[in-house]
Amino acid sequence: MEKALIFSGFGGQGALFAGQLLTYAAADAGFYVTWIPSYGPEMRGGTAHCTVVIGDEPIGSPIVNRPDMVLAMNLPSADKYEPLLKASGLLVVNASLVKRPIQRHDIDVIVIPANEMAEQHGNLRLANVVMLGALLAATELLPLAAVEQSLAAHLPERHKHLLEANKNALHSGARFAATLLPATELAA
Repeated sequence: MEKALIFSGFGGQGALFAGQLLTYAAADAGFYVTWIPSYGPEMRGGTAHCTVVIGDEPIGSPIVNRPDMVLAMNLPSADKYEPLLKASGLLVVNASLVKRPIQRHDIDVIVIPANEMAEQHGNLRLANVVMLGALLAATELLPLAAVEQSLAAHLPERHKHLLEANKNALHSGARFAATLLPATELAA
């Protein structure tokens, strides 16, 4: 098994952190992983994305041209990565910032109001974790518990007070995605 993911958004939205969190969780679970961040010179407000590759064998290349999954936190990210996603891939889109319909019909799509859901947890900056929870609920990539453990282990000290809010945001994203999935997928 090898899965390639792209996490993308504006600088400051936490796309890099969401990818890094998944990378830590996969590594802690014994998988081979790569994480390559990329961001514009503006950082906050500029574009930021990262590629994550997770596999059960050594990874031949960390370069991703056609990802299996994309987490698009804003419209420019959806515009850029929707066409690149593999057929039958998964696109998780932040409906709070992506107001256009998704054009492709050969992919799975989760359109989630991540900003509004994050604000329900008291912090707009939790939108990335809400979306990660949705992605995990729709795939068999890793269990939520693995990401919770990585949150506890790798959340920067200055953000430790947000640990419970992050866990709650992760689970709310997963619950949202679960309402969209067929009953047969929920049993998995």
